[in-house]
Amino acid sequence: MVLRLKASALLLTLPLSLVTLPLHAANFFANIAATPPLQTSPLHHQLKQLAPQATPEALRMAAEALSCADPNAERLAVIDYSLPSSEQRMWVFDLHQHKLLFEELVSHGQGSGDALAEAFSNTPNSHQTSLGLFRTKNSYYGRNGYSLRLDGLEPQVNDLAYERAIVIHGADYVSEDFIDQTGRLGRSHGCPAVRADVTYPLINSLKEEQYVFAYYPDPEWLATSTFLNCDTDTQLAQR
Repeated sequence: MVLRLKASALLLTLPLSLVTLPLHAANFFANIAATPPLQTSPLHHQLKQLAPQATPEALRMAAEALSCADPNAERLAVIDYSLPSSEQRMWVFDLHQHKLLFEELVSHGQGSGDALAEAFSNTPNSHQTSLGLFRTKNSYYGRNGYSLRLDGLEPQVNDLAYERAIVIHGADYVSEDFIDQTGRLGRSHGCPAVRADVTYPLINSLKEEQYVFAYYPDPEWLATSTFLNCDTDTQLAQR
């Protein structure tokens, strides 16, 4: 009996924090058990994880546009025309497998600029590059060899891409050797041309109902783009 009284007295003299530690610990572990699993990262975070060297804003806009157009899309190519043509500025993602498939050089149109693209349009015969979201169509063999047709999805921004024959194709002027000689890539008539060595696998990864997003920090386009100012009630690209 004396021992029990002494033990009780000892407990009364201990700091309250020590006496209640087991209760705090129990609550702590209970909270862990009740915490739901982390949600999947937003698409732009996934893209940034796969291509950390890419411009974050270009990836963010691409993710926003694709989330508006087709949240279940399988493949996406992002082109960042704010970078000079001497740098790798095209990334192709497999969104279902969470993989970066390609990181590549890509040209811009003769009418858009020299080493840097600075002017963009939807105008036939302008030889300028178009911005915005495109959906890929079929591959074919044309005057530039194996090529991929693009369907521009943004009215007055790129919706004349098919009429203008804006396609992805390979070109000898897209190479490190050309950069070494001139300080930049050669330029197309508005097409996003890629290295000849990757033409087949890159086009095959993107053909038939995949997406290409061409970015540049153009204020007017950013403010008016159908897919960057999305009506969330409508999947606008599914037409």
